[in-house]
Formats: sequence, structure tokens, C-alpha cells
Amino acid sequence: MDKRQARPRHYLMCEPTFFEVSYSINPWMNPSCPTSTERGLAQWMTLHDLLVGLEHAVELIEPVAGLPDMVYSANGATVVDGRALVARFRHEERVKESPAYLDWFRARGWEARQAESINEGEGDFLCTGDVVLAGTGFRSEPKAHDEAAEYFGKPVLGLTLIDDRYYHLDTALAVLDDNEIMYHPEAFSPESRMLLEERFPDAILADAHDAAVFGLNAVSDGLHVILAQQAERLPCQLRERGFEPIGVDMTELLKGGGGAKCCTMELREGD
Repeated sequence: MDKRQARPRHYLMCEPTFFEVSYSINPWMNPSCPTSTERGLAQWMTLHDLLVGLEHAVELIEPVAGLPDMVYSANGATVVDGRALVARFRHEERVKESPAYLDWFRARGWEARQAESINEGEGDFLCTGDVVLAGTGFRSEPKAHDEAAEYFGKPVLGLTLIDDRYYHLDTALAVLDDNEIMYHPEAFSPESRMLLEERFPDAILADAHDAAVFGLNAVSDGLHVILAQQAERLPCQLRERGFEPIGVDMTELLKGGGGAKCCTMELREGD
């Protein structure tokens, strides 16, 4: 096996200045369970500094008061070849995030528009080397897949999620390199599981424990894989494939239903 190489990435993050769990729109959110904005900020800062230390470019979008989930910046848009398709959120609590992301992109000269269908950004749209993997079942609509395919000019492979703990695709599947992924089979419908098995026969499969600690909500640069430090088997599985896993503690932000990947939107400029 050739030695893997890290490739410089460009990310957008949002500081969790206003992070709290004051409502519930996924099974991880329990408003009666205390949250610490200070602890969430410290965990987020560790992730931010790690990405910078790995020599990736990290930009910031200004957090907006009253939008505690804005820290999960991956949900704000999908960016491919310099074009941003900004999210149209399913839940009212997150709807006002979209204008903030649209303004951010346009102010910096990106080609950007808001999706017409319910589309929750990189939460449900993950780019591999030659296809966009797109989730549905709980958030993004199936017709959002067609819209993304037309906008980006790339084939989109639709996948159906069936376990509401894994309400976004990026909670059940991670892209490791061009055509390499890891995923939790039980999160997907039988038809989608078959599609994944056919297209990615050598994928890393995560067990129930590692999926439940959000081990698949991971960020990879082709060499380093940043994932929940609570994952037990995935780090060994990754090392066997030549990756370098790096554990981070995101347990406070997991109270809102997000981990390392949820907090990082990749900005793909294209050629």
C-alpha cells in the first residue's frame, strides 16, 4: 500500500457562542439535561486548533444569537467546485441559519443559492471522488438529490436512513478518501445497504458502539481522521488501512446531536 498523503483542506466553522439545548429536534437533544456553553466552546476550540495545526485553512462565520445549532456548520451548505448550495432546513428552529450562510458566501464572492427542496447541507450530502452520497429519511427530501445533481453536475447516489439516532448521513457514514468510506450498516435501509456494499466493497464497517458515540461523524484529510475519542474499534480499523486516527472529545456538543464533522463544512474551490 502506498503511504497515504494528507491534502490541505478549507473549512468553515462557527464558534458555539450561543450553544445550548433549549429544544429537541433529534433524539440526542434533551432540554432537561444541563449543557455547558463553556465546555462546548472548549471542545470546539480543540477541534479548531487541531485543524489549523494540521495546516488546513479554517474560516469562521459569525454566530447569531438565538441560533444555538449554528455551531453545526456542516449543515449550512454543500460546496462543490466553488458552488455553494445553501441549506433549506426542515425544522423552524434552524430556518434562520440559511440567510446567514447565504450572506457569508455571497459577501466573499462564492457562487451560491439556497436549495429549493429541504436540504440540510453536508449533513446529508457527502462528496466522494466521483459521486455525491446523499441521505434521506429524516431531514433532506429525495427531490433534493435531483436538485443537487443538477446544480453540481455530478451523479448523486441516494441513501435512506432508518434509525432516527442517525438522522443525517454524516452521523452514519464518513468519507475517508476519494472512494473510501466507513459506515454503520444498520443505520441504512436494506436497499441502501446493498448499494453501499456494491459500490464500496472494502469499506470499514462500524459496530453499534462506535456508531452510537458518533465515531462516524469524522473529518478526514486523506491521512488524518479526526473522530470521537470514545470510539473503540474504529481507530484500529483505520490504522490497518494506513490512516492516522486522532481522537477528540465532543461529548458536550453531542448533546445537540453533533460531533467533529457536524462542526466543519468543507469549502471545495474546484480547479
